[in-house]
Amino acid sequence: MRRVADHAQAQTYRETRMTRRDLNFLLAGAAAGLAAAISVSALAASTPAQTAAPSPRMGSNVFAWDSFPVEKTANGERRAIFDSTTATVDRLESHVTTLDGGKASHAAHRHPDEELVFVREGTIEATINGVAHLAPAGSVIFFAANDLHGMRNAGDTRASYFVLRWTSPGREGPKPGGSR
Repeated sequence: MRRVADHAQAQTYRETRMTRRDLNFLLAGAAAGLAAAISVSALAASTPAQTAAPSPRMGSNVFAWDSFPVEKTANGERRAIFDSTTATVDRLESHVTTLDGGKASHAAHRHPDEELVFVREGTIEATINGVAHLAPAGSVIFFAANDLHGMRNAGDTRASYFVLRWTSPGREGPKPGGSR
């Protein structure tokens, strides 16, 4: 009885075992499928009807304070600096926000891109995942991707800060001109 069970188990093993020939066919099929997928992808990317016009990449430049247009907001003002693709990121955006005393820039939120905030004047209260941090003038705040964050002017006088946001290649995030 034991020999019959051993024989049946050996037979099952031989039937399910992959031979070199089987492996070669599998690898050849996978390679052919990958080549076809790459060809279709390249063709789709080069089809004019499906390709959006690439936005010009930002090059080296100097951005003078007096050239930033001032946009009045309900809680202060905003100055756009740039919002473009570059040679190494899909989006690089910068602006300056000035908040009136005690005002928040907007409700706490999260986004898939990262941002740096450089406090120019006043004191900002930065909330990161529910924890408040005071950031006086000269401080730098980093908001990691998808962290819940918000900011408000912690003082009675104006506070302002520079924002630098970017979207890395192949990562989710807004495109140039896509969000504020």
